[in-house]
Amino acid sequence: MPPENKRKLWEERLDAALGVAASAILFALMLITFADVVSRYLFNWPLRGAFEATELMLLVLIFAGLPLVSHADEHVTMDFIDRMLTPRATAALVRVVHAVCAAVMFFLAWQVWIKATRIAGYGDTTDVLRIPVGPFVYFMALMIGLTGAVHVLRVFVPGTLRASQATT
Repeated sequence: MPPENKRKLWEERLDAALGVAASAILFALMLITFADVVSRYLFNWPLRGAFEATELMLLVLIFAGLPLVSHADEHVTMDFIDRMLTPRATAALVRVVHAVCAAVMFFLAWQVWIKATRIAGYGDTTDVLRIPVGPFVYFMALMIGLTGAVHVLRVFVPGTLRASQATT
């Protein structure tokens, strides 16, 4: 099997696994929200810690999706500059934008890591369920750093130029 096909197969399997994980988190969010609403309004008995669990699951879902969105090159883009540039200049601009995004992501990852160290040092937990917050903030920092690495990859291996497809 050629290396290109192996890479695509690996990416398809990873996307499928991450899609299943995201679906499971969304399903759990739906169940917790449903149970909380039903128990709160029908029985006047809210589900203990439902809000905290929802917050933490949303955090995992959003930050785990960030590198995936960058890898798939699915960020929202504006193409008003692309129309004035040559295809070669557009390709150069895309690489520069990815380099800037990588730099910003690495800076943010560093700052979030510092904050995670501080939070973990204090031993902060959620109010009701007493779940330690530090590991979640470290997870955020790692996912932001991974997103920066994806943007570095895109500097050297750019994705497809979708801007021209959006305007046709």
